[in-house]
Amino acid sequence: MADVEKKDTVIVGAGPGGYVAAIRASELGQKVTLVEKSDTLGGVCLNVGCVPSKALIQAGHRLEQAKDGSTYGISTSSAVIDFKKTQEWKQTKVVDRMTSGVKMLMKKHHVDVVNGEAVFLSDTQLRVMPTGEKQFMSTDTGQTFEFNNIIIASGSHPIEIPGFKFDGRVVDSTGGLSLPEVPKEFVVIGGGYVGTELAGAYASLGAHVTIIEGTGSILPNFEKDMVSVVLKKLKKKGVDVITNAMAKGSTQDDNSVSVTYAVDGKESTIKADYCMVTVGRRPNTDDLGLEYTKVKLDDHGLIKVDNQGRTDSEHIWAVGDVVPGAALAHKAFAEGKTAAGAISGKKTANDWLSVPAVCFSDPEIATVGYSESAAKDKGIKVKTAKFPFAGNARAVSLDSPDGFVRFIYTDDDNKNIVGAEAVGPEASTMAGELSTIVNDGLNVEDVALTIHPHPTLNEPIQEAADIAMGFPTHI
Repeated sequence: MADVEKKDTVIVGAGPGGYVAAIRASELGQKVTLVEKSDTLGGVCLNVGCVPSKALIQAGHRLEQAKDGSTYGISTSSAVIDFKKTQEWKQTKVVDRMTSGVKMLMKKHHVDVVNGEAVFLSDTQLRVMPTGEKQFMSTDTGQTFEFNNIIIASGSHPIEIPGFKFDGRVVDSTGGLSLPEVPKEFVVIGGGYVGTELAGAYASLGAHVTIIEGTGSILPNFEKDMVSVVLKKLKKKGVDVITNAMAKGSTQDDNSVSVTYAVDGKESTIKADYCMVTVGRRPNTDDLGLEYTKVKLDDHGLIKVDNQGRTDSEHIWAVGDVVPGAALAHKAFAEGKTAAGAISGKKTANDWLSVPAVCFSDPEIATVGYSESAAKDKGIKVKTAKFPFAGNARAVSLDSPDGFVRFIYTDDDNKNIVGAEAVGPEASTMAGELSTIVNDGLNVEDVALTIHPHPTLNEPIQEAADIAMGFPTHI
């Protein structure tokens, strides 16, 4: 076996949590080694997740606009898409550019990047083996690291359900982002964030899409009146949404896949070009050798941590998809910075309440803090104030008047804002301001007195605060 190399801070996984932790740790004076099994940096989000999916969503919007500008008095000839070129643009101009940027940042911050698969030997030692079929053929291959601290940021992988093995025309979200053509018929199993976003994207690109969702609604983590705005637009795109449906199995040939599902015990079958399964993800903790450490897992395979990312082992930290909470890249960013700071003795801590949740559906959804029902479950007496985009000049000029902004605030003299929600055009761009409002503990008067430029899509934030104050302006 190779000699043991002593390391200061080791990070396992170069996704959002890992590479950001590496940058912050380096900035704080730590000597950082980053272990990544993939050939590229950036993790699932940057390579085969949230970034390339937004590229396809944008392409879909552009195609829709090119096909029909009649609302604005614009007549165009028939618009067509060369999907091969779309995929090439997505990969070379978006994904490759961003992953190259991460590689440059590692070099800039003097982070030593090691390609390989990591397995714990103890609470202070790690074995890194070369990736590929021959990785475990010789004990002379690989490297052994003895570390002062380590941050686990190994991410997650898609859940494969019975009857839907990821093969051929049954794909996970990674395969769904890399289809060779726009399918004429596309079945999406699972109407959460990923399923809803990609269903909308492919509908915009010209596919007929069917969403099969096991619960009573798509996007079950959002309030019903917000989801109804998204459903309205999906139906306008021709998307069929089947809820309370259990996916039973699939069969396929060279040209198509047949998907069988059941509603109230009655089975039906849909024939499609492709079927994408997006029913959730599992943390990548099974093959890390954590059984040789003091690290504890919960029933879902997630690593138990405190509010700094510290595990039950004093040398081991964890961030991102491997710890409890929403699997969001920006949450992982924050957790990576927190853990790196804590290792350097900083009084850092994670505040998960103010982490915004964003779905890039059409229209977009953004939420932060408590919903009305969640606040009441916590024993907080609240009221709500809502302003519709139909009263916003900018939204109307964009022909996107559907949706609203809503505040959830305490039912007392302080009127502190404990939650904020938006569904409508570019709601994702509002998430930062809404997060600041909740994170800083502002009340409705603070927001009402914050002058927003006109005409902009952020004005409904101030308008909703005006309503909460009892002085509505444009409604």
